[in-house]
Amino acid sequence: MKLAYFAAVALTLSGCATTTPQIPHTSAQQALRPEHSQAAFEQDRQAILAMQGEYAVTFDFREMVPIAAGYEPADPKFTQAREVVVVVEDTGDFIMLQHLLIVGATDNPFIVKHWRQDWRYEPATVLAFQGFDDWTIEDVAAGDAAGAWSQTVYQVDDSPRYAAVAPWTHDGDGISTWEPPVSWRPLPRRDDTTRDDYDVIAAVNRHTVTSWGWVHEQDNSKLVLEDGTPHELVREVGVNTYTRTDLSNGQAALDYWDATQDYWALVRTRFDALESDGTRRFHIEDDAEGTLLYGPVLEAGQRVLFGLSDAETAFEDAATYLDSQITVIE
Repeated sequence: MKLAYFAAVALTLSGCATTTPQIPHTSAQQALRPEHSQAAFEQDRQAILAMQGEYAVTFDFREMVPIAAGYEPADPKFTQAREVVVVVEDTGDFIMLQHLLIVGATDNPFIVKHWRQDWRYEPATVLAFQGFDDWTIEDVAAGDAAGAWSQTVYQVDDSPRYAAVAPWTHDGDGISTWEPPVSWRPLPRRDDTTRDDYDVIAAVNRHTVTSWGWVHEQDNSKLVLEDGTPHELVREVGVNTYTRTDLSNGQAALDYWDATQDYWALVRTRFDALESDGTRRFHIEDDAEGTLLYGPVLEAGQRVLFGLSDAETAFEDAATYLDSQITVIE
């Protein structure tokens, strides 16, 4: 089971990016807007909740603009996938969505806990990646938080991936868009496992919700950090398209989540503590292949799925790896 599991995870995560990046630019959406009415707040909520469901997904990443002299853009990376997105929590001003990736045969699929997105209305703080596996927790100015939502994205092991704050906008045709300012994020695993020529991605992360599904666009700038100074290597465009569909094996994803959600709730508490106990800066280390963190954490979840361990015992095993890889700096 262990070898087959990691083979499937490695194949899936090398082809499918949990996220991606971009170049700084400004948008009218970043301007301040008046305090939300209840109707506008509910419209925002419905746009976020509309991202749940069953989807045929395409991940499409293309390096478009070489910046550094002599740089040759990498080959495009295009992957098709099937995902189920479930609402884990909805308290009104906080919504948690979990993505579940369906891999393999239609009649006997393998489920991978994929990325997670947390949405918080008028947040007081937001996570900020600093490069080289360091994170800070930054205060959000009252003017920036007014009427806005933070989106915080977490990786397959529930460690942070990126975050930003912006208001939703809604047009008369029922199209809803959320577009924040640029923020930094670590290398996506599709690059982290194959290259070492850049250190961080500066990204603008755009979500557009439509009547047929939703689109996750990313404008990415891949940066080299030299003595703390960023130098742009290349610009990349990413378009992840989620087309709503009826999946013949979508129930397998729901069954996986029913069996393992208590375990993953415990894993989240370890990372949530970093954001709620006064920590301002921390370090999370893993290697590109995930042997230090995401591999052991996912494997412990598999033991729960197959009834080989209960959630608490599996978490005790996973916590050994979590505690060894997380360092509070201040």
